[in-house]
Amino acid sequence: MATDTQGEIVNKIKQSDRLVTIDLQKFFDPTHRAGLDLKQFLFKGLILKEKEFRQALKEYDWSQYQDKYACIYCSTDAILSKWAYMLVGRHLTPHAKEVFKGRPEEVLHELYRRELESVDWSQYADKFVILKGCSDEERPVPDSVYLYATQRLIPHVRKLMYGEACSNVPVYRS
Repeated sequence: MATDTQGEIVNKIKQSDRLVTIDLQKFFDPTHRAGLDLKQFLFKGLILKEKEFRQALKEYDWSQYQDKYACIYCSTDAILSKWAYMLVGRHLTPHAKEVFKGRPEEVLHELYRRELESVDWSQYADKFVILKGCSDEERPVPDSVYLYATQRLIPHVRKLMYGEACSNVPVYRS
C-alpha cells in the first residue's frame, strides 16, 4: 500500500488493470453427478455372469439418474469387459444427461475442462494472474483443474500466482 499526497491509503494492486483474478469455481457445472457402482450387479461382487447381469440391469430402476450425469465405476477388483459398460450405458442413456466411466469426483475434472476450453486464454497476455485459491464444498475445484488452467495460462501471462491478492504464492514468471 502507498499513500497519496493527501495521506490516504491507496491500494495500487486493486487499481492495477494488469492484475486479474480467475475464480475457477465460476466454471463449475451444477448438474448433479450420480455414481453407479457395478459391484451390485456382480456375483459375490467380483464375477460377471452375463445372463444374471443382463436380468439385473433389466430390473434396475434407472429413473433415479434422470437428467443427471451418471458416473459408472466398480469398487472391487473385478475385471469387466467393455461390453458390460456398454450395456449399462444402453440403459442409462434414455435417462441420464450424460454417461461417464469413473467416480463422480473423477468426472468433475472433465466437466471443468469442457467449460475451460471455451476460454480465450490470450486475453491474459502480459497480465499478472492469480488463480483464486479457496473453493467451497458445493463447487469443489480439483487440483487437476488448477493444473489444466496453469498449462493454458503460462504461454500468455507475465506472472501466475495462486491464492489471493493480499497473500499469494508465485507459480510462474516470464
